[in-house]
Amino acid sequence: MRLRQEEAGDVGAREQLLDAAMGPGRVRKSSEALRRGRLPVEGLALVAETGDGLLVGTVRLWPVAAGERASAPVPALLLGPLAVLPGFDGFGLGSSLMRRAVAEAAFRGHKAIVLVGDAPYYERFGFSAQAAAGLTMPGPFERHRLLGLELAPGALADAQGLIVPTGREAAPEVRAEAA
Repeated sequence: MRLRQEEAGDVGAREQLLDAAMGPGRVRKSSEALRRGRLPVEGLALVAETGDGLLVGTVRLWPVAAGERASAPVPALLLGPLAVLPGFDGFGLGSSLMRRAVAEAAFRGHKAIVLVGDAPYYERFGFSAQAAAGLTMPGPFERHRLLGLELAPGALADAQGLIVPTGREAAPEVRAEAA
């Protein structure tokens, strides 16, 4: 297995992997509303592939404002989706992708990451519901699944309010491919 940056030619295989791992309903999740029509952060879209080039894992990070603090937006990243192709789970690929994504985000100077996910899984990477306690998602979400990780001490302290997308918008043809 090898972890690498996602490339433009990976789009079709990534979308098939996500459908296989998460089902077609994945596009109706609240976190998807934050990603729709946007591009992930440059250098923070990662894939895992086999020696023969089969895409078996993916994780992407997206720029967001994680609410506000003293009337100023709190810059952060939204992680997701993290997925491993069925049949390749249980080998630590998801953990490897997570560790690499978090390390790469920290290396690039980002201060915080938020996600919606299974707390027992993500807690081992330092995520907690407490770090995201003052934040909300657009649309329905389960409060206990909204998690945060401070890459810099205090990055999410006192952050309050709605998580909203920021960053680069995808070109219309890229939006159509992802739909």
